[in-house]
Amino acid sequence: MPPLRTTPQHRPRGVGVLAWLRLARVHQKVERTAMEHLRQWNVSVPQFDILAHVGAAEGITQQELTVARLTTKGNLSQILDHMERDGIVRRERDGHLKRIWLTDAGRQLFAEVVPAHEALITEQLSALAPVDQDRLLRLLRSLDRRLRPG
Repeated sequence: MPPLRTTPQHRPRGVGVLAWLRLARVHQKVERTAMEHLRQWNVSVPQFDILAHVGAAEGITQQELTVARLTTKGNLSQILDHMERDGIVRRERDGHLKRIWLTDAGRQLFAEVVPAHEALITEQLSALAPVDQDRLLRLLRSLDRRLRPG
């Protein structure tokens, strides 16, 4: 009886597939660190994203936020419901639109979390030289523009 083969019979060889796999691996590492970091404020990564968006553009509509986050309306509503219950954001009707504002507690959280989290991400990406960070940003921006919306 021949020995069992424990090595995979097929390994991706295309540079596009390899780049995608590496991008996913790097994303998982950064995301894991981000989740651990945000836990001290009891904030999830999606909540941080909303906090950062709303803090940068208070009064943003729920529709604008949906588009900016590439998420579904239902998913965004659930996260906003939770953040509203926690006293971080408030939604106000403006005709047929819903505008989102930070509460005082939300502004305080924004002032604490956003700079600290930006520093963490900056530290993680400092593994690349500034010129390489710039090149990576340009490549990802170019790829993002060419891909179909999610």
